[in-house]
Amino acid sequence: MDTTRHLDFDELMAGVGGVLEAPADDGTVEAIVVRPRTNERLQVEDCVVSPEGGVEGDTWAQGCWLELDDGSPHPDVQVTIMNCRVTNLIAQDRTRWALTGDQIFADLDVSHENLPIGQRISIGSAVMEITNQPHLGCKKFAHRFGNDALRFVNRPEGRGLRLRGVYARIVEAGKIAVGDTIRKI
Repeated sequence: MDTTRHLDFDELMAGVGGVLEAPADDGTVEAIVVRPRTNERLQVEDCVVSPEGGVEGDTWAQGCWLELDDGSPHPDVQVTIMNCRVTNLIAQDRTRWALTGDQIFADLDVSHENLPIGQRISIGSAVMEITNQPHLGCKKFAHRFGNDALRFVNRPEGRGLRLRGVYARIVEAGKIAVGDTIRKI
């Protein structure tokens, strides 16, 4: 059983300064997580991504919470990217990062100001585009990290900074790996 104490709201707010120091350009992939089944997480060093399949081995291609009219998974929620500084603040330990449910953990400013909707980024040999789908904390997030963490990421300022992360769709297939540079294009 996980006995990690959840940080309270004031403790989380005290960590915002470190989050704001994330690079605006030339960020780095710090971790990659594949979700092969519900509530299952697999950390990998690299993976293949494609517009048709999403992150290879991830559950997105088998269906997700957002679908197109034909029932297929919506491409605007293929990939989730979370600022690793926020993740580390909330999770308190790198071994707990995967619990957020995100796939790419990046040392990069993912705020609306830095990565507006439609912004394309290259990671490894892949190209992704930031979508308009809001990535918000949910009941599972609150259970894993506390209600104050949910409030921290979902408050208006947290949404503007995209503290919970951002959704992207895959525009060009490719391979991504831990250590790859993330560039705005």
